[in-house]
Amino acid sequence: MNINSVELIGYLGSILVAISLTMKSLLRLRIINLIGALFFTLYGLLLGAYPVAFLNGIIVCIDLYYLVQMWRRKDFFTFLEVSPNGKYLNAFVEFHRDDIREIIPTFTHHPDDDLLCFFILRNMMPAGLFIAKIQGEEAHILLDYVIPNYRDFQVARFIFEDNAAFFRQRGIRRFVSDGGSPIHRRYLEKMEFVNRGDLYVHEIGKKLLQDSGL
Repeated sequence: MNINSVELIGYLGSILVAISLTMKSLLRLRIINLIGALFFTLYGLLLGAYPVAFLNGIIVCIDLYYLVQMWRRKDFFTFLEVSPNGKYLNAFVEFHRDDIREIIPTFTHHPDDDLLCFFILRNMMPAGLFIAKIQGEEAHILLDYVIPNYRDFQVARFIFEDNAAFFRQRGIRRFVSDGGSPIHRRYLEKMEFVNRGDLYVHEIGKKLLQDSGL
């Protein structure tokens, strides 16, 4: 292997470590940092720079340890329904306003009695906020927001997969959502929303019947 190839490994490691530090999600940070540290470990071994390889080998072990802890941890999820005009809800929206606009640029909160609002608590910490306007059997999602550190789809699965019965008991049969940003559209598609023109639709009953074996 010539020196240019070795340098390329070092540059790749540097880039990946730098990218990892920009991640809002702790899980993504750990994974990308792990890959970058692996490149640096290989870089140090190929150059005979053993202190560099040793240090980055330790970083690899640390990242692996915390990733295993994340995957093993059994998180507790629950809903906390709140008033559409609640002080904490308004403070939460205001605090995360810029991040929310990146995902759903058109969102503005206007308290209304027809709104269903609840926080998703993860280990009793507010990991996300869900706001929908109820119109007959449809819940028009105005906001489905998860704070950066918890964006690993567990909150989304808790809402749309684990708690279908919660919504059906309220007479809700489908979710309807605007596409929002490209990131949000990819998220909706991953959660099995179907693109119907300008809107994305998720039929609650279909998934529930499949799970029931009917």
